[in-house]
Amino acid sequence: MSRFQTQLKDSLPHLWRYAYSLTRDSYRADDLVQDCVERALRKKSQWDSTRGLKPWLMTILLNLFRDRYRAQVAEVAFVEDYVGGAEDTRWEDRAKLREVVQRLHSLPEGQRQALQLVAFGGLSYAEVSDVLGVPIGTVLSRVARARASLSEVREHRKPELRSVK
Repeated sequence: MSRFQTQLKDSLPHLWRYAYSLTRDSYRADDLVQDCVERALRKKSQWDSTRGLKPWLMTILLNLFRDRYRAQVAEVAFVEDYVGGAEDTRWEDRAKLREVVQRLHSLPEGQRQALQLVAFGGLSYAEVSDVLGVPIGTVLSRVARARASLSEVREHRKPELRSVK
């Protein structure tokens, strides 16, 4: 197996997680990854083999997403998609997760993209810098701001019951 094929195979789980984080739909994520791989194979000659393949693939995937899905308003993801529909998940945890997911999707686009590439795409900050075409310092600040915004999720507390006298 060639170096290109090996790196492509190793990148597939990262590509799918990133595609899913963008589309919030497993079928559209599958299509996006398939189109990304198809384009990468067609344009293999444009890949700079002195650099890692994964950042190049993430760039292709992001551009495909922008071309196809950016104008569409994605439906709100159900928490069960993120927790796997686990029956034993407490309602408080689901509510907290729903709030985190909503905050993630309400982040400014630059912050959301940087965080998704790091968290779901498995890229380093330098690789994210290459994918987004921004300085590494910008990536660092976007990820830090995104994480700070997500960490502001307040604890959900059950309302206290008052005794009636």
